[in-house]
Amino acid sequence: MNLDRQTELEAISEEGQQQELVISEDYAGWRADKYLTCQFDEYTRSFLQKLVDQKNLTINGKTVTKSGYKLQQGDTLLLRIPEPEPLVIEAEDIPLDILYEDQDVILVNKPKGMVVHPAAGHTSGTLVNALMYHCKDSLSGINGVMRPGIVHRIDMDTTGVLIACKNDAAHNSIAAQLKEHSITRRYYAIVHGGFSQDEGVIDAPIGRHPNDRKRMAINQKNGKHAVTHYRVLQRFSRHTLIECRLETGRTHQIRVHMSSIGHPLLGDTVYGSSRQEFHLRGQTLHAYILGFIHPTTGIYTEVTAPLPAYFANLLKNL
Repeated sequence: MNLDRQTELEAISEEGQQQELVISEDYAGWRADKYLTCQFDEYTRSFLQKLVDQKNLTINGKTVTKSGYKLQQGDTLLLRIPEPEPLVIEAEDIPLDILYEDQDVILVNKPKGMVVHPAAGHTSGTLVNALMYHCKDSLSGINGVMRPGIVHRIDMDTTGVLIACKNDAAHNSIAAQLKEHSITRRYYAIVHGGFSQDEGVIDAPIGRHPNDRKRMAINQKNGKHAVTHYRVLQRFSRHTLIECRLETGRTHQIRVHMSSIGHPLLGDTVYGSSRQEFHLRGQTLHAYILGFIHPTTGIYTEVTAPLPAYFANLLKNL
């Protein structure tokens, strides 16, 4: 019997840290590492290849150590995922630009180059490390030890306002507003090229790039609903300052959407030109407004983050 992908996913059984999968007709001929990356998108391809190299994969009961093994319909894969080594996340005395704070939430102006939360191989210097020092034990625990207080994030090289929650009740409230797309999120961005119209809407689903899982792309088949509203604020000779309002909040949404219409963000070497102008580091994108219903008072609260110096100076030079 041929299994479609939904049936196949339902056939996955967990035995501790072992995952069993049966290959359907759709995946016959695929490399083992490519297939595993597709099924376990929380892991990198190199991590999964390493698992295979270390004899953690059996196919039809036989150990396979070649990531390029070609799968056949009906093959039964058993992947063992070892328990990860516990990571110790420590509080660090890193200065925070606090825009608003009370007993429920804290909103900070994240600088360029700061990662929001720790990950394997990157456990220090993040916003979470700084929040743990400033807030002590007053951070929500819903997202676990790696992301205390974190309910949403912005890219490392994106600056601007980000909200963190100090207790689980506040976390649930903000998370629900994010899910309902009722939180106000406005960004400033400098993009390449000029616009014939003053405003527009990009409604295009975003998902993993089919050939590069580190990137996102417009993905009509497997992408998630994504909508960005943009408005021209100032025109320059070869660039334009725009305001973007997010209706949804997909990974790299503004960067992918603007690139898809021929206006990649200035400085974005992932979705734009690899040539870096003006000695920039990463995309010129700033989250300048975040508005939400306060989880305790029920009052709409809006916080603004001033432009970083590099962004303001760049506008003067343009």
